[in-house]
Amino acid sequence: MKELEDRIRRDGTVKPGNVLKVDAFLNHQCDVALFDRMGQEWARLFSGKRIDKILTIEASGIGIACVAARHFGNVPVVFAKKTQSINLDGDQYVSSIYSYTKQREYPVIVAKRFLSQGDHVLLIDDFLAKGNALHGLIDICHHAQAVIEGIGIAVEKGFQEGGRTLRAEGYDVQSLAIVEAMDASTGEITFGSREG
Repeated sequence: MKELEDRIRRDGTVKPGNVLKVDAFLNHQCDVALFDRMGQEWARLFSGKRIDKILTIEASGIGIACVAARHFGNVPVVFAKKTQSINLDGDQYVSSIYSYTKQREYPVIVAKRFLSQGDHVLLIDDFLAKGNALHGLIDICHHAQAVIEGIGIAVEKGFQEGGRTLRAEGYDVQSLAIVEAMDASTGEITFGSREG
């Protein structure tokens, strides 16, 4: 999606350690108009597929998933929580994932009443690098016996293995921007072509 690539070039910041900061418009301050066009593009890419629910993970995926849901007939958005709380009651699906940016492992939790056997689910997230978060969501979907119709990603780090692994596993991964290389010393970002 050229608009997203242009925005990353303009407002993104490359940090040492393969970190791409897009907090000015994607995952801290939110450009809702951009989110809307991203949702429209995912709806085009996944047209013809039955989507009953969108599943994401807190916190950065929630905004884009909620706006995208409007383009899928206002389906419910369910987000996996990263911490146990008194508000999480009843039976739960739990998986464990390792966060590269937080450098620690944590649980992801979805109440069973919000994800059911036979639900047709679209996974959406802001970033795909190694694929750990998505594999946690996939694990939850498998426990729920939900059908994963596809995976929508805002920014994929194509130089890391997550996207290749998920596609090799048979998932329909549609990333709106694929970063093939980035240089912290120059700030240069190179994009590759999208799958599909």
